[in-house]
Amino acid sequence: MEHRRLGRTGLRVSSVGLGTMTWGRDTDELEAKEQLDIFLDAGGTLVDTAASYGEGVSEEVIGALLREHVDRQDLVLVSKAGVRTWRTGERSSVADASRGSLLDTLDTSLARLGTDHLDLLLVQVPDPSTSLEETAHALSLAVSSGRTRYVGIANHPAWASVRMHDLLSECGRGPGLAAVEVEHSLLSRGIERELRPASQALGFGILGYAPLGRGVLTGKYRATIPPDSRAASPHLRSYVSPYLGDAHRGVVEAVATAASGLDRKPAEVALAWARDAPGIASTIVGARTPAQLQGVLAADDLELPVQIRHALDEVTSVQLGYPERF
Repeated sequence: MEHRRLGRTGLRVSSVGLGTMTWGRDTDELEAKEQLDIFLDAGGTLVDTAASYGEGVSEEVIGALLREHVDRQDLVLVSKAGVRTWRTGERSSVADASRGSLLDTLDTSLARLGTDHLDLLLVQVPDPSTSLEETAHALSLAVSSGRTRYVGIANHPAWASVRMHDLLSECGRGPGLAAVEVEHSLLSRGIERELRPASQALGFGILGYAPLGRGVLTGKYRATIPPDSRAASPHLRSYVSPYLGDAHRGVVEAVATAASGLDRKPAEVALAWARDAPGIASTIVGARTPAQLQGVLAADDLELPVQIRHALDEVTSVQLGYPERF
């Protein structure tokens, strides 16, 4: 598997990362161990988690594997803070990128993971109630205290990413904004309007996630919803449903047609497109089972022919409006 620099930092990441959102819930500990083995054997290094995944259960599963099965130095470990969860009868979550929330969550994550540092800490979602200045100061402190090597943000718009880049540069401590993590696939190309040009101009890296369109681009939902799929899971049903409508059916069929012509699986075509898209350092793929992960990683040797990439680009092209088209 290819390894690439994350933006202008010295951090190198595998071109495909391993997402762990389902670990400890839909993916049990034994399956997680097998997934990690498959991923490492394929040459992968980047493992992506978050304090909010399963209310910390994903991090706990990774921590157990780090204690008993794999060396910390073999992983590029990414986690996210900035979502606060509590229970008042029902589970409730809210964005909280305040200094106290970020640093407290970071300490809790490190304890779950059983390590003294992350390779990359990300703010998971925008928090309109906290200033970017406060968030940037907390991220700077996380680096200067040694609890993370690099910092970044996830799911933020381009303007906020540029502002965070400037604020972290003004802090003068640490490597600045290392990366943004955002959804990017043939069903979600919005970052290409402004965020990708900003990253190329300012030098922060892009980690894409959900390259399979939350599983929809695999073609598994073309006829029905399989009972063992994410769309049937009580935890993830709402995550998949936005891509199940007629609006995306043409893209799913285009990927299936391309896969048939190449004698590959649709998941391999979708992953190869996202992995090799301009400006992407790594694309993060999550799988419920080891077999699913192994099938997706079979795309490692697939380089899409120029004609097929161009055709898929045309089918899913981003519509530029004012002022982006200038």
